[in-house]
Amino acid sequence: MRKVIELNEGWKFIRQDAGLPEQFPADWETVDLPHSWNAVDGHDGNGSYYRGTCWYAKTFETPKQPLPGGKVYVEVLAAGQQATVYVNGKQAVYHEGGYSIFRADVTNLCREEGENLLAIACSNEMKDSVYPQSADFTFYGGLYRGVNLISVPDAHFDLDYYGGCGLMVTPKPCDCGGAAFEITSYVTDPDENFTVLYTVYDEEGKEVAGACRPADDTTVTLHVPSAHRWNIDDPYLYRVEALLQRRNEACDRIEIQAGVRSFSCDPQKGFILNGVETPLRGVSRHQDRLYQGNALTWEDHYEDALIIKELGANTVRLAHYQHSQDFYDACDELGFIVWAEIPFISVMNKDPDAHKNCITQLKELIVQNYNHPSICFWGISNEILIGGISQQLVENHKELNAIAKELDPTRLTAIAHVSMTPVESPMHTVTDVISYNHYFGWYGGKTEDNGPWMDRFHEAHPDLCLGLSEYGCEGIVTYHGPNPACKDYSEEYQAFYHEYMAKMLSQRPWIWSSYVWNMFDFGCAARNEGGVAGRNNKGLVTMDRKTKKDSYYIYKAYWNKEPMVHLCGRRYAKRAGDTTKIRVYSNQPAVTLFVNGEKTEEKTADKVFVFTVSLQEGMNQILAVAGDVKDSMTIEKVETEPSIYVLPEVNERAEGVANWFASVGDLDLKAPMEFPEGMYSIKDSMEDIAKNPKALEIVVKAVKLAMNMEVKPGEGMWDMMKTMDMESIVTMAGSMLPEGFAESLNAKLIKIKKA
Repeated sequence: MRKVIELNEGWKFIRQDAGLPEQFPADWETVDLPHSWNAVDGHDGNGSYYRGTCWYAKTFETPKQPLPGGKVYVEVLAAGQQATVYVNGKQAVYHEGGYSIFRADVTNLCREEGENLLAIACSNEMKDSVYPQSADFTFYGGLYRGVNLISVPDAHFDLDYYGGCGLMVTPKPCDCGGAAFEITSYVTDPDENFTVLYTVYDEEGKEVAGACRPADDTTVTLHVPSAHRWNIDDPYLYRVEALLQRRNEACDRIEIQAGVRSFSCDPQKGFILNGVETPLRGVSRHQDRLYQGNALTWEDHYEDALIIKELGANTVRLAHYQHSQDFYDACDELGFIVWAEIPFISVMNKDPDAHKNCITQLKELIVQNYNHPSICFWGISNEILIGGISQQLVENHKELNAIAKELDPTRLTAIAHVSMTPVESPMHTVTDVISYNHYFGWYGGKTEDNGPWMDRFHEAHPDLCLGLSEYGCEGIVTYHGPNPACKDYSEEYQAFYHEYMAKMLSQRPWIWSSYVWNMFDFGCAARNEGGVAGRNNKGLVTMDRKTKKDSYYIYKAYWNKEPMVHLCGRRYAKRAGDTTKIRVYSNQPAVTLFVNGEKTEEKTADKVFVFTVSLQEGMNQILAVAGDVKDSMTIEKVETEPSIYVLPEVNERAEGVANWFASVGDLDLKAPMEFPEGMYSIKDSMEDIAKNPKALEIVVKAVKLAMNMEVKPGEGMWDMMKTMDMESIVTMAGSMLPEGFAESLNAKLIKIKKA
């Protein structure tokens, strides 16, 4: 029978390319898996992180099968981003891609007696043939999900096909109320003496269906009468077991969990689950944690899922790569609809090997995760048009979509478009459903632009299923004030932004899905904004999972059915002025506010309740009561609010814009823009502009003023943005910039001759 042996304790590790060890390196550092060498520098704000080759080493004894023969596999649950596995000095496998399971048959490399030396060279270096090429998150290196040893008889369920388990189960609801479980297993090296016994068990462990077949890849259908549907509020799971038998003895066994559900998308009705219109409202999630990187335990993954469940979300977009089986399992058990995707993101490499890697990662994603009932969508790319469009890019997407439909015709394919993707685009017809990543109210435009933009697209394309795959803004719990504004990074502005978005989405059920970017703050070593470097701070929850920002609770008020009330601004603890506004979120119809034990007012509203109250000198006790639920906080009336509440860059940016216009003198900024031949202009890409130091200096300053981002060659977000032209960047910033900014930028650039 199969034996799975965890090899997670007592590894030796060295953070350099020390080369293949000839013997067990006792002088290397001792670590346990999961492990990442970027657990700290991947988001500590120092501007860079180690990207190179590191080595792991471990000894193991060859597992013994009771009968002669058998196979031994090394199973790596993920290795960021490339890895080579050696046993006793000989290469067993090389794998490209940092997020999927891969295995190596090491039977012939193992010694019959004594210990074997397992060594793994892991690299997170940039490689042209491996995606992601460039993205807004840290590419953590390491064996961050663990390593197993698998011992199986000669005949066993397949372990060699794209990291899958060798069993595919497709439950299909029947009109009679039952379900047809279509099951296919793949067995390595069977003969006519082998059969597979299939059994379906309900949640109580009772056998509800069974069948026996020869050990071939023929699909068998088992009928489960009166099947219990898997649903968001009732995620009922069946257990499907496949037992490989040779005459009267069992040789191998695997089991998976399965759910019976039907789903579809309609351009006018949105997402439909089991025949019920169910707008998907949820969050995106990255897999890293503070000072752990992406080396998460099962408990970490499950805690993340529970925090999302408390929010009331019914869907999770698992960005931008294959996540841990632990998290997919949690989604199955807790009732989330999942969008799973590959790291084909931001930049397409024209290297044919890169496209092959994209195909491989898609196949691994689908084969390894086929049986998860939570997954309803396969995502084939994210914001890939940042680098522009080409016929090759369109054809590559069509091929990826065709592969996804061939491997899994039961699920829908999806794509996440960058905001600037035209309303009329050949990319809109590639996948089953489409979505946009819009940041109106943060990177450009106004928050109130979001709803009208979605309406206009929906009117122009009533035949397309439209979603909102990303939206969000930064919120840092240090910054506060009575008049929050875009780009002040305050917790209050983030909450105001999400108040609008939550309401806007509730009014448009035809938007098939929406995903807050992001559920948790996450590591991005290239970022440096808002006074918190090395991270993207758009999370509803801090990276250490210790603090739920006020914006978390507006969604809880909209999405969670359990009675709740939340007082906003508890970290805005010192307030100046005789009066202050108290904001309350609740899903109850009325809220009563008490200040220092005295009732001030009762209000009725929909989710957001705003009170203006007088404060006494010193400490003030605030209590909000909504039916049977209560929340309280203490705030202090002060003469002057702490300077730490305001990000210094807020005033500096305003002054910078004023100085910018002063430098163009009396130029008529309302005159038509000119683009003289041989001179730079806003139509040139940042990559071309970078060839001239003077032009580059102007553009770097312009991007800083427009988006508050540091973008320089070889630093920060350069690789993602270098193919963009300044006209696109200014257009994206929209009404965030004063009138005439594009004209003034162009006026500066056309004075500089191209190299």
